[in-house]
Parts: sequence; C-alpha cells; structure tokens
Amino acid sequence: MNVSTGAGRGNRRRPMAEINVVPYIDVSLVLLIIFMVTAPMLQSGVDVDLPKAEARPIDPNQDKPIIVTIDKDGQLYLDATNQEDVPVDPAALTEKVTRALAEKPGTAVLIRGDRAVDYGRVITVMAALKNSGVPQVGLMTNPVED
Repeated sequence: MNVSTGAGRGNRRRPMAEINVVPYIDVSLVLLIIFMVTAPMLQSGVDVDLPKAEARPIDPNQDKPIIVTIDKDGQLYLDATNQEDVPVDPAALTEKVTRALAEKPGTAVLIRGDRAVDYGRVITVMAALKNSGVPQVGLMTNPVED
C-alpha cells in the first residue's frame, strides 16, 4: 500500500514571482487624500484686507520686494525672503529691513496695510523706514474692479 504524506515533490509550493501591489496602491491613495486635505491648510501669510486704488502694477522683471505687513490689530510682519510673513517687533523692524537691503541693494520696500488699521500706524512705520535710510517706501493696494 502506497500512502502519500503530502510532502512529496508535486505538492510543494513554488515561490511567487509576482509582487502584490494592492497594499502599495492603498497606501498611495491614503497619502494622496491626506495631502489633498492638508495642502490648503498650509497657506502662509497674514490675512490683510487691502484698500482698492488705481495704481500701476510692479514690474515682474524686477526683484521681489521686501514687504512689511500691518494687520488689522496693528501687528507687524516682515517678508524679506519672499517666503512667508514673520512677526517682527516694531523696534527691530528697521534693523531687519536695512539688513535685508544690505544683502539685496535696490530692492523695493512695500507696506501692505489692512484697510481697518489706523492710518497713523501706517505712517509711523513708513516714517521709521524712511528715517532708517530706506530710499523708497511704497504702499500696496488691490486693483479697482470695474
């Protein structure tokens, strides 16, 4: 009598030559959804409601300006690297702007003041920048809609 124990050559499992990609697709889909949900939350900058005025736009061929932002609460922010607005102490503002101008001479300095901020606050920042040696200080506005 011939009894088969199952350990014979014919019942042996062969290694699979295929890669199961279903888990990779699942992980990729989950990562895609996570990035789609979090990307809008990563917007940097300060929310400022600019006044509207007719003015000529900045020439896109010139260097990116140094932007001093004043939000509706009067808090100052500085964007000297064109990356993001960094909160800055009013006493240190002129020093940081002059340092940024020393690295990139001839760069325009613009003030982006919220519509609700006190006019005197904008003028004070503008005068402080002019007194520290900034050659030209401009004001940012939104274009007038027709």
